[in-house]
Amino acid sequence: MPPIQALLAASLLLGASLTALPAQAAVTATDDAGQAVTLAQPARRIVSLAPHVTELIYAAGGGDRIVGTVTYSDYPHEARDIPRVGDNKSLDLERIAALKPDLIVVWRHGNAQKQTDRLRALGMPLFFSEPRRLESIPENLEKLGTLMGTSTVANRAAADFRQQIDTLRKTYASRPPVTVFYQVWQQPLMTLNGQHLISDMLALCGGRNLFANETPLVPTVSTEAVVAGNPEVMLTAGMGATRPDRPLADFTMWEKWKQVTAVARNNLFIVDGDLVNRAGPRVVRGAEEICKDIDIARSRRPR
Repeated sequence: MPPIQALLAASLLLGASLTALPAQAAVTATDDAGQAVTLAQPARRIVSLAPHVTELIYAAGGGDRIVGTVTYSDYPHEARDIPRVGDNKSLDLERIAALKPDLIVVWRHGNAQKQTDRLRALGMPLFFSEPRRLESIPENLEKLGTLMGTSTVANRAAADFRQQIDTLRKTYASRPPVTVFYQVWQQPLMTLNGQHLISDMLALCGGRNLFANETPLVPTVSTEAVVAGNPEVMLTAGMGATRPDRPLADFTMWEKWKQVTAVARNNLFIVDGDLVNRAGPRVVRGAEEICKDIDIARSRRPR
């Protein structure tokens, strides 16, 4: 028997040995792929395959149940001690099977498709998480809480998130709109369309995504298109709180384009990448950063 199948068989035997324990009701939740995920009992051994997933699980009250995760799952601090099973491009399937998970939470479009398909084929329960809107984050918290049997904690975290977002929405709803170019990468020049979570964060702050109508989630655009769109703000993400200065060079290419309002008024802002690129509860802090930057741009308008 191949090693990974043997490990799976051992996992199933372990599950059978637990039948003598007190019975618990089955739990069901629908994931971001639209698939119903049903577990015979709340998950006790979870593998998280994305940093944002790890943050969601901790916030939902199940951090102590994560038995394996991926590179860069470093928040909260306790997550750094969790065994690693690869990264978003390459997963160690045998190690995952050896951990005997009763739930694997997957980043829907971030993990390697062939490998996640193989995990599903082996009968491992997968929950796909990919929040594209701010309201999807508390929904993920509640669904994970259901699957882990930690709904009390998860629902409280979801309610707190909604309250904070609602406060930001009320604060910035009536402020004048600002056109924003969000720069993902410099060469090739890449941005985000209106379906991305960051675009939703821009809208929360009164920002209008210059390339919201592009078809790809992460479209490649030309310098000429950005100049023609004349954004009032340019935003990009840093490497996180430890390297806030890292992406400054990304904006040097725009220095010669003084006719662009964002350049002329020095509305070139860097936000903490950990707070905007991970679709977890800390997105609120990322949205606060973005809202403050956009408000600075408003203050620099001629009177």
